[in-house]
Amino acid sequence: MTAHLGLPQAYLATGSSSFADFLAALSPDVLPGRMTMNSADANALAPHGTTIVSLRGDFGAVMAGDRRATMGNVIAQRDIEKVFVADEHSMIGIAGTAGIAVELVRLFQVELEHYEKIEGLSLSLDGKANRLATLLRGNLGLAMQGLAVVPLLAGYDLSRGRGRIFSYDVTGGRYEEHDFYAVGSGAFFARGSLKKLYQSSISVDEAIAIALEALYDAADDDSATGGPDLARRIFPVVAVVSADGVQIVEESDIAAKSTRLVAQRMNRPDGPMAKVIEGAAP
Repeated sequence: MTAHLGLPQAYLATGSSSFADFLAALSPDVLPGRMTMNSADANALAPHGTTIVSLRGDFGAVMAGDRRATMGNVIAQRDIEKVFVADEHSMIGIAGTAGIAVELVRLFQVELEHYEKIEGLSLSLDGKANRLATLLRGNLGLAMQGLAVVPLLAGYDLSRGRGRIFSYDVTGGRYEEHDFYAVGSGAFFARGSLKKLYQSSISVDEAIAIALEALYDAADDDSATGGPDLARRIFPVVAVVSADGVQIVEESDIAAKSTRLVAQRMNRPDGPMAKVIEGAAP
């Protein structure tokens, strides 16, 4: 019997719960990492996403991304979205080659949904982080050609009752970050901002405010990172994960916070002062 209800035999065979493995066996040419590039200048011709930041709090975690994509020294897109819901309790942000990154996110989303349907339960957060690392290793060939994807994964670990953040390198190396992290061309400046403003006990609103400040600081020093565009009404995408799940923050809320931030920067361009603990040595 080769088919049932019109489905090829490959769809009916038992095997791995990984959708990526299934796709590699059935149609490997559609995987992001199997693409081939003929141009040595492919890196300069492909739009690149830039800065993503994430930080933890007692509630879970916040992730935010700017909206600019660049192609060499040109702004390729002003309103690209780089922060996505991965599943009910995890979210992913992308930096690097935009087209491949978006395809990888879609594959990762299907991978998690496929596992849940086959196994009848969701992957643990560690399992999700490991699956993403495996998908990144499949893109290593393109990364070596300059078409790298560098994601940032954050989620709420139901077994541990807290938010967790994972960063990656282009080879699929997975690293857990303790409190905050940033990836992309403006990451150096964003991490400096997060380092000064981060507090261990912060509310959701405080975490969002700190993330927006970090993105603004990144845009202030990195030409590839876009700041809030009040004229075009383009603002960062922000997501929050907690025990209740992942939620993309309403654009109107981020617009109000960003407008207030820009107004405050008119008086203090370098941003707010970091809080200093009373009684500490100067």
